[in-house]
Amino acid sequence: MVTKISIITVCYNSASTIRDTLRSVADQTHPHIEHIIVDGGSSDETVSLVQQYRRHSGPLVSEPDRGIYDAMNKGLALASGDVVGFLNSDDAYADTNVLSRVAEVFAMQTVDACYGDLVYVAANNPNRVVRYWRSRPYQPGLCSRGWMPAHPTFYVRRQAYQRYGGFDDSLRIAADFEICLRLLEVQRLRVTYLPGVLVRMRTGGVSNASLRNVVRSNREVAQALRKHGFPAGLPLILGKLASKLAQLRWSLMAPRV
Repeated sequence: MVTKISIITVCYNSASTIRDTLRSVADQTHPHIEHIIVDGGSSDETVSLVQQYRRHSGPLVSEPDRGIYDAMNKGLALASGDVVGFLNSDDAYADTNVLSRVAEVFAMQTVDACYGDLVYVAANNPNRVVRYWRSRPYQPGLCSRGWMPAHPTFYVRRQAYQRYGGFDDSLRIAADFEICLRLLEVQRLRVTYLPGVLVRMRTGGVSNASLRNVVRSNREVAQALRKHGFPAGLPLILGKLASKLAQLRWSLMAPRV
């Protein structure tokens, strides 16, 4: 049986970047893709570009929401695929075979989730790599120490979301960390690391957009850890900083992709 993959793209006034995202999904060689678009009620040309460039069927919602994680939960509720992944409206797949590789992993019934590597690219030049996010095979305890896989590379069986829930939208910046913590560390999903770059992500993400957001992100990570009974304090923050420095070091040695 061929794995059906639901890709959820959340967007708002994304006309300047979403064309590349849509083409990236359209060019995938995997034959069974559902591309769900959840738009926050854009006032620019986002919706018309979606209608023009989206090549795979799937629901299109355009209405106000309570933030990105509320929108992601709307997408989860609409998904019908065996596996669910998220691709932001300013990101693109690294090549045309990414979803085929993901589907091969999920052909093994012993796998509940997978993730891979990601490169950050310049916002005004998506061909220029500025940082390399190299992941690693998951070991128990990684998430509880503040580590997480790159969320745009994270794929999970839809049944797991149905069983364990979607995003905690009371968190405004770090709900992606919380859901990785919940699924990998608390529920112990069987997860596989898929080496290689899966996504090209433009710089300028919300969590790192300002010092205020960095502080808030760390607070929310600590909140998520405490929610699930894990300690949160200075060692966590230092560990996260060390992880960021490791990512920066990789950028200097990153392969061309």
